Amino acid sequence: MPKGAGKVIAQNKKAYHDYFVEDTYESGIVLQGTEIKAIRAGRVNLKDSYAQIKGGEVFLVGMHISPYEQGNRYNHDPERTRKLLLHKKEIDKLTGETKVTGYSLVPLKLYLKNGYAKVLLGLAKGKKNYDKREALKQKEAKRDIERAFRDRQKM
Repeated sequence: MPKGAGKVIAQNKKAYHDYFVEDTYESGIVLQGTEIKAIRAGRVNLKDSYAQIKGGEVFLVGMHISPYEQGNRYNHDPERTRKLLLHKKEIDKLTGETKVTGYSLVPLKLYLKNGYAKVLLGLAKGKKNYDKREALKQKEAKRDIERAFRDRQKM
């Protein structure tokens, strides 16, 4: 996570399971009215979301921000497409890299930094099923080793 990042609101843990994350970019997000209040309340889901580049701008598609309870008629659409704020050089770099087959832009985390909502975007390449199984085996082996050390220390 970038230096000086504040409170993590939502994480996309499935992204690390489904993709090899090769590079990350911090971006701001354009929000409407009650969305920031709902984000601060932690009512966000990044699970099936992704970012796409259209016309030199980056948009976040599929991120669900639940309506704010006290928002009445000023509430937002929970599934709307939201614009991400990146520097022009970063957008140009991402455009070139996503043209390469197999690369996607996946949101990894949503967090608050100095009062602003930020999204950590990952430039990711999709994993094959055998890669996912291998990762699960390594994770399980690591867990077994830690458990053995912990049991050994108790003796």
